[in-house]
Amino acid sequence: MKQLRPYPLVTVSKKAERSVVGGHPWIYDTELRCVAGAPANGSLVDVVTEGGKFLGTGFLSEHSKIRIRLISRNANDRFDDRFWERRIRYAWDYRKTVMGTDIDCCRIIFGEADQFPGLTVDRFHDILVTQTLSYGMELLKPVLFPLLYQVLTKDGQNLRGIYERNDVAIRELEGLPQYKGWYPLAAADPDGQMPAGAPAAFCTETSPDSCLTEICENGIFYEIDVENGQKTGFFLDQKYNRQAVARLAAGRRVLDCFTHTGSFALNAAMGGAAHVCAVDVSESAIAMAQKNAVRNGLQDRMSFRVANVFDLLPRLQESRQETYDFIILDPPAFTKSRRTVDSARKGYKEINLRAMKLLPRGGYLATCSCSHFMADDLFVRMLHSAAADAGVALRQIEARQQAPDHPILWNVPETDYLKFYLFQIV
Repeated sequence: MKQLRPYPLVTVSKKAERSVVGGHPWIYDTELRCVAGAPANGSLVDVVTEGGKFLGTGFLSEHSKIRIRLISRNANDRFDDRFWERRIRYAWDYRKTVMGTDIDCCRIIFGEADQFPGLTVDRFHDILVTQTLSYGMELLKPVLFPLLYQVLTKDGQNLRGIYERNDVAIRELEGLPQYKGWYPLAAADPDGQMPAGAPAAFCTETSPDSCLTEICENGIFYEIDVENGQKTGFFLDQKYNRQAVARLAAGRRVLDCFTHTGSFALNAAMGGAAHVCAVDVSESAIAMAQKNAVRNGLQDRMSFRVANVFDLLPRLQESRQETYDFIILDPPAFTKSRRTVDSARKGYKEINLRAMKLLPRGGYLATCSCSHFMADDLFVRMLHSAAADAGVALRQIEARQQAPDHPILWNVPETDYLKFYLFQIV
């Protein structure tokens, strides 16, 4: 680097150098070789090789194994408000391009895939829901959140506010507390000055009076509780996979396992299924699914059951009193670390094996995994094994992934997490 830089220097190992040059933005604690000065937690640092070559600039996190998260590899970048506004506009313009008219409910910022490491922003109609999982992004919120609000409202989007869902244990790995609540937009600027052109709603300290909103996805309406719903309130990544299910559902008897608030089940019913049974172990999830069915006028073709899928599928197989020709398996992540991958594989195999045995020849199976650690090759091998043990063959209809508002950055495999397959049993 020839020019004088304002950021402390961190020298990293050859291993980290190879990773960064290959496009990955994370540098682990074991890869640091020398830290000049005493940079504050969450501050920006310049990363250099052992030979002094500039690699990039990123946020330092003292408590995390991921010690540095790079935000830029351009030594000419200046990380002022204009820089972050460009990043936000870039993310928003991308969503408008790939989602078209589906921008009323979509993911606007997907962490590293949008070069906002540790930040998630979901839009549910008139509410933005954020989750901040890195120390640097936490400190940057007074800059980012007003800019985010301003960029969208200036583009004609009607927003009530920003709700933070920081009630996740992973924040503790960053030394951050857990909490949830409305972000005080009016208090965001330490000088008390609102950004030029900020809308009136931006300039009030009064929080919205409700955490409930309604979205419409694939023509189906859902009431969303951003305070108490899972994750940020609703799972947006399966949007177009639900459409794929709806296209196959006409005239069929469908069993939707792990239905949560009924999204796959409702899409199947809207697609013309003869009957859909939605199953979840959570009574509150089933209650919400029933409410959603009534809201969309689909209750006459749907039934709901509170049950553990691992117990239910063997019972259905043994009794043969209920018949289904389309089964949907959309379980929660069975593993969130490499240590538990083998246990997760057994869980995935159990439910897929039971579903394959329960389905008739010519029946249909939708199956997926939302765990990054359950890599696609492992998931595929599990499906091969389950089909062999069930004595069936799988005719693949489609192999799908997450919706494009959750973009996959090929140099960051952690962004590639959702596997979704549609099969016919032959």
